[in-house]
Amino acid sequence: MPYYDEIELGDEIGPVEKVATDNEVSNFCDVWGAPTPNRFTDPAIAEKAGMKGTIVPGIMTMAMMAQLLTDWGGPGSIKDLDLVFRQPVPHNRTLTLAATITDLREEDGENLVECDILMTGTEGERYVGGKAIVALPNR
Repeated sequence: MPYYDEIELGDEIGPVEKVATDNEVSNFCDVWGAPTPNRFTDPAIAEKAGMKGTIVPGIMTMAMMAQLLTDWGGPGSIKDLDLVFRQPVPHNRTLTLAATITDLREEDGENLVECDILMTGTEGERYVGGKAIVALPNR
């Protein structure tokens, strides 16, 4: 885990590559309690909903991005995660998750690291982007 006094503006978190497989999405829907089949697990239902194929649930992509931050900053370090879903995230494709530190500040006794966070595809697709705030300890 990094310490606040070691971080500089422009530092990168990641990148990390992930693939949301059909099986992982199905398992996520089961845990989440989403009735299946649905547009996340069934190609025919996804097509009826106007999708090109099954998609990864937004809440699952949010969890993947949160994991990037907690793997870096530690459990409970995320103070805010504000995401914009730009296009549906497909199954079984390599996704790259990364963040760039854009601000460092001390506020209410906490050391806060603000960053831009992004999920992209192998051909430059920008699936999900946003901002996050992570609290880090001093050394």
